[in-house]
Amino acid sequence: MGLLYPFPVSKEESDFVSEDANSITLKSYGLPYIFWGYAVCVIAVVALMFVGIKGPVLKLVSLGDETDSTLGYALLSIIGSAPVVILSFFFYEKRIIAKKNQLILQHRLFWLPVFTEKFEIKSLDQFSIEAHIDSPNVARLKAQEGTQGFQNKGYFILWLKETDKKRIIVDRHSRKVDLEKLLELLKPVISA
Repeated sequence: MGLLYPFPVSKEESDFVSEDANSITLKSYGLPYIFWGYAVCVIAVVALMFVGIKGPVLKLVSLGDETDSTLGYALLSIIGSAPVVILSFFFYEKRIIAKKNQLILQHRLFWLPVFTEKFEIKSLDQFSIEAHIDSPNVARLKAQEGTQGFQNKGYFILWLKETDKKRIIVDRHSRKVDLEKLLELLKPVISA
C-alpha cells in the first residue's frame, strides 16, 4: 500500500511523525483530495441504486420463500455496506513504530488498530531496499522515439529479513531515495 499511502521522510512533517525519547512513530498520508470527489460520486450512485431496488426487494423478501428472503437481505446488505467499504479506504492508516531493537507495523481503520505485527531487530543489516518490476518493460525494449513516458519503471520495496526464509515488506515507494530517508529516520531509534 506504500504507493497509495506514502510515509513521511523527514522529522519536519510533524503531523505524521511523532517522536519521544524511546520511539518514533510514522503515520502514512491519506489519499489525495481528488479521491474524495470520486467517493462522493460512487456513494451517490450506490444510494440511487438502493432507492431504486429497495421496494421490489422488500416485496420479494415478504412474499418469497426462504431462499428469496436470503437473497433479498444479502443484496440489501451488500449495497448498504458499500459506502462503509469505500470510506474505509479514506480512513485507513498504516503506522511504523520503531523502538529499541523492535519494529511494529500497525494497520488502522477508522482510527482503530485492526492488525499489528511486532518484529525483533537484531541488526540493521536485516533491512534492504530492492527494485521490483512485475511486468515486462515493452516500451523500453522497443526503444521507439516518444515512448519514454510509457516505460514501466517499477517501484522499490523496503524489506525486513526476519529469518533466513521469511522477509516482511515494511513499505513500497516509487522512489528509492524516499525509502532510504525513511530508513534513516528509523535507524537511530532501533539501534539505540
